This record gives sequence, structure tokens and C-alpha cells, in this order.
Amino acid sequence: MNWRWRELISLILLCILGWKPSSIQGATDPTDASALRVLYSSLNSPSQLTKWNANGDDPCGQSWKGITCSGTRVTEINLSGLGLSGSLGYQLASMASVTNLDVSNNNIGGEIVYQLPPNLKRLNLARNNFNKGIPYSISLITSLQYLNISHNQLQNPLIDMFGQLTSLFTLDLSFNAMSGNLPQSFSSLSGISTMNLQNNQFTGTIDVLATLPLDNLNVENNRFTGWIPNQLKNINLRKDGNSWSSGPAPPPPPGTPPATRRNRSHSSGGSPSNGGSSEGQKSGLGGGAIAGIIISVLVVGAVVAFFIVKRRSKRSSSDIERLDNQPLQPLKMTATQEMKSEETSSTFYPTAFDTSAAINLKPPPIDRHKSFDEDDFSKRAPVVKKASAAPINVKAYSIADLQMATGSFNVENLLGEGSFGRVYRAEFDNGKVLAVKKINSSALPRELAEDFTDIVSQVSQLHHPNITELVGYCSEHGQHLLVYEFHKNGSLYDFLHLSDEYNRPLIWNSRIKIALGTARALEYLHEVCSPSIVHRNIKSANILLDAEFSPHLSDSGLESFVPNADQALDDDASSGYTAPEVAMSGQYTLKSDVYSFGVVMLELLTGRKPFDSSRSRMEQSLVRWATPQLHDIDALTKMVDPELKGLYPVKSLSRFADVIALCVQTEPEFRPPMSEVVEALVRLVQRANMSKRTVGNDNATSPRGGEMGGEDTP
Repeated sequence: MNWRWRELISLILLCILGWKPSSIQGATDPTDASALRVLYSSLNSPSQLTKWNANGDDPCGQSWKGITCSGTRVTEINLSGLGLSGSLGYQLASMASVTNLDVSNNNIGGEIVYQLPPNLKRLNLARNNFNKGIPYSISLITSLQYLNISHNQLQNPLIDMFGQLTSLFTLDLSFNAMSGNLPQSFSSLSGISTMNLQNNQFTGTIDVLATLPLDNLNVENNRFTGWIPNQLKNINLRKDGNSWSSGPAPPPPPGTPPATRRNRSHSSGGSPSNGGSSEGQKSGLGGGAIAGIIISVLVVGAVVAFFIVKRRSKRSSSDIERLDNQPLQPLKMTATQEMKSEETSSTFYPTAFDTSAAINLKPPPIDRHKSFDEDDFSKRAPVVKKASAAPINVKAYSIADLQMATGSFNVENLLGEGSFGRVYRAEFDNGKVLAVKKINSSALPRELAEDFTDIVSQVSQLHHPNITELVGYCSEHGQHLLVYEFHKNGSLYDFLHLSDEYNRPLIWNSRIKIALGTARALEYLHEVCSPSIVHRNIKSANILLDAEFSPHLSDSGLESFVPNADQALDDDASSGYTAPEVAMSGQYTLKSDVYSFGVVMLELLTGRKPFDSSRSRMEQSLVRWATPQLHDIDALTKMVDPELKGLYPVKSLSRFADVIALCVQTEPEFRPPMSEVVEALVRLVQRANMSKRTVGNDNATSPRGGEMGGEDTP
């Protein structure tokens, strides 16, 4: 009996002890806890964040200030009005359960981080010191309902990235210095109710907003032009401080919905249908009269066309062939240009340089190549020139300007030579330093030079933190030049392969950072741009490093938009970056970009060139030599760049090699899309649990063993 009592008491004690940990400890998800620790350090460990701790592992159980949890996961971060400074860190993307992030009314600065919680419904960054632009990662947060980035210092044009944000009902970008036209993807904001764009420097028209279900729109104090669409005249509209056109507005393009508001009876407080009818009564012609005129014109046109066709049918076949070769081609180009002119400048549309043929591994339609036949092009050149789209948000430089800035393209200012021409350092009178690419005539021959402004227009629309920004162009006296932002630390190739007593080796964390940033640039080109852009020339020489050693992919879009790109790249086919299928077929695809990126990762891992004729025959090709050893940890540690001196986490090294192995597979269909590569590298960074010093402020100095020698978190 005593034995049974003891057994019963022991069972009760076990139950009590079993319940106690879960009721007392919050047991916060380790991923969330790690992300909040990084955030705490990035915000300069402020004392006003009570109970926060750089080593804390239970924000939920310890009730960290501003943190709300559900179970073990953090669901809200509300740090508004606490006088915080610093930045938002780099690990927020791992917080998958956070639906509300509010850091408004603080002094947080720098760029808005790319890494944001992926399932946010509310994001409030208002009244801080954020600069540059809006990261395109926000376009992937499809659950977002409220976005407020007002009262900051944002300056870049808006990326065309709003197509998937159909749940967004409030967008506030007011009181910044954003410029450029409104993006075409604004028209996809089917749930939008309130939009505040006032006190910026936006240009162009607001036609893209015409069909949105808006109740409140504020566009005051910008640089908008054109007419206010009738659809927006029955809402709460604030429009002062712009250069609106006066007089009667031109008729809307075909297919434009009538100027009546949709589903407004629930919120307008009045009778919007009456407003719509009054507008109709004021117009000079009713809908029936206009329809009658259009029908009459069509009937007359049909009759005329009938007799023309009938007369032509009596002519000889040679006459018909001669006539077909004369008027039909120019008419076809005119129609194409008219379609392009109706589309806004902020969106990518297929043009004569469309990359879909390469992507689909199919020959392009005959018409697309036919438009570049030399004889045919000469007939249509005036039409193309007349309708050519103007470059957007880039400056037009004169030859004289660039000659002065480069010392007449002095060899002392030569930065490098690529597939399309030489790149020079240019320093202007105001002290600004830029990079000027002088395009070879072989890459853009005379008969295609008329389309140079179209190329500039397309390339100027690429905006991403890891893509070298096009800031200007020059097209004079048969010369064609592109002006890019300048990055002081040169190319990744220089750092890895050119010995320089002033260049210290890149530490392991810097190498991961460069790989991740480059992967994000490719993800943007492949999966955000529409149509997708195949870079075609991924190599370490085209990855430029800024003062913080963040990577910037150069020549982005140029290879896709220049018709002679494949010919210009032929010399690079034996460089070691080219995917096997490209060497066989000559076709560049998204998956061939992935392969080339894998080769760059191999460079980062080994410090070797992709092809090195000075080595033994078995080791000349980096991919062929390294691939069999990527899953052998002993061989892998022997492959690592000796300049790292063993200062790297072994598990991090192994995971990095796993990503490489996926990217450089022989069969393209087995290579992952770049979004999966980005996810894998982000997980690698998170698991490595890098310190703020080595990730947030890389300076490429020799690392201390205590920072990099330890094992990463499994």
C-alpha cells in the first residue's frame, strides 16, 4: 500500500513539473528570438526597450516592450514613438507570424531593409529618416493592407512593383522627395481606398489612378501635368500645387471605362450616380451620337476597303508583291510604336529586344527578326525615330561634358573593358564621380543606333539596391555612351584575383553578403521584372563593390536589350562562366544565369579563376575540378581560399557548397530558380548568427579569430 501511495505521489509531482516550464517560460520560437536580438543591436541597444536583451531567448515569456505573441511566435512589433535610432537589421524576414510592424515616429535611418516579415498586414515606417527608395521585397508581401512610409527622405522613383498588392487599402508616401512617373502597376491596387502622394516630386499624369476604387486621394504639391480624369472628380480629391492642363481634356483611349465611380454609395454619403449623370448631360454629344458617328466611319471605311481589295485582286502577282513590300511594313511598325506610346514608362513591355525567345529556347517569330533586316529597317527608320520613347529619369549628357569629366577618355581613367566597350572614371566639376561606358560600334551598329534611346529607356527602369543604377546617357555624333553610378571598391574579380598590397582579403561574412546581394539582383531580373530579363553575362568582373562591400550587378538588362548581345558575348564563351547548354546551342536562359552565378560562388569559395590555363590540365576548369569535391567536407576545407586562413564556420562553408552544387548542375532543368537560391542564402546567414560588425559594416579588413572561427548554429 505504501508503495502505491509513493507511486501516486511521484506521478502527481511529474505532472506538476511537466506543466511548469510551459506555463512559466514563454518558449519563444528561437528564430523570432534571434531576429529580435539582431534588431536590438541594430537599433543601438536602446535603454527605452525595457526587458530587451542582446542575449535574451524568450521575448514572449519575458514581455519585451512592444512585442505581442501568440503561442511561441511573435505576431506584432510596435515600437512607435520611442526615440529609436540605428537601423532595422537583417533578420526580420524570418519572422513569419508577424502581421504588424510599427516603428513610426523615431529616428531610424538608412535604407529600408529588404528583409521584412513576409506576412505583414500593416507596415508603418512613417516619420523616420529612411532614404533612397522602397525595396521591391514589399511587392512580395501580398497580405499587406496598410503601408505608410510618409515623412521620410525617400528620393528614388517608384519601382513598378505594386501588381500583387491587391489587398492594400491605404498607401501613404507623402512628404518625401520621390520623383518620376507613377508606376503602371498602381492600376492593380484593386482594394485601395486611400492614397496620399502629396509633397513629393512626382511627374507625368495621374491617369493610372483613374479606375481605382479610391475614396480619398491627395496629390498636392507635386509636378503632375495633364488632365484630372473624370473618374476622380467625385471623390475626396486634393490636387493643388501641380501644373494641370486647362481647357477640354482629350478623349480617353479606346476601352477606357466611363467616368462614373464604382461602388461608392456605401461611403460617399451622397448620390454618386447623380454626379455621373450630370457629367453626361454636360458633354456635347451623347453616347448614342458618338456611337453613330463611329459606326458611320467604320461602314464608309469598309466600303472603301472593299473596292480597294477588289481592284488589287485584278493586278498581277508581281504588282501585289511589290505593293506588299512597300506600305505594309511601315504600317506595322507604326502600329507597334502607337501601342508603346500608350503604355506608361514605368513598366517593362516586350519590344524589339524582347528576351522571351531566349527564355523559351524557341526561335523568335519571323516578324521580330524581319524588323531588323537592313533593307527593311532603312525604310522605317524615320517612323521609329519619331515615335521613339524618351529615356525616363536619366540625364542626357553631351560629348563635351563627358570628355571634360574623363580627360578626353584618357587611359589613366580607364576602369575596365567589357563585352560592349570600355568603362572610364568621370569626375565632374561639382565633385561627383560616375562611370561612363563607351559602347563599341560593333555592339550597336549604325543601322540600329536609332533605337539607342529605347535601350536607355528600358535599362533606366531597372531599380534595385544590388543593381548598378543608370543615371545618364549620351548620343551625339555617332557616339553612344551610358553613365552609371560609380563604386569605389571596384569589381569582385579585382578583389579575388588581382594582388594589391592595399587590398586585404574578403572575410567569409563579406563573401556571403556579396553572394546574397548578387542573388537578389538576379531574383529581381528573373522574377520581378516583366518580362523576365536574362542577364547573360554574370561574372565577378560585373559585380561591383561599394564602400560597404555591398554588391552591385553591372550591365543588367543591356545584354537583353541590345540585339547583337550574343555576338558580343562570344568571346566570353570560353571564360568558364558559360553554361554547357549555351556553349552547344548559343541560347541564353534564366537557368544559364543560375549556372554562371554558381561559378561566381565557386570563385568566392576557392579564390580561383573560373578558367586558369596556368594550372595543371585537371585543375584549369574550376567547375570541373571543384564539383566532385563539394560534398566531401575534408576535400572542401582544402579547396577554400587560403586567404581566409581557416577563419570560417565549417557548417556555413558546407551549406554554401550545397547551394553551389545545385546551381552548377549540368542539366538546366535541375537548377533552382533564383528565389530559392536567395532563400537558401538567407537561411545560411540566419544560421550563422553573424555579428553586426561583420555583416552590417563590412570593411574587408583582416577578421579577428573570435568573430569568424566559431561554429555556426545548426
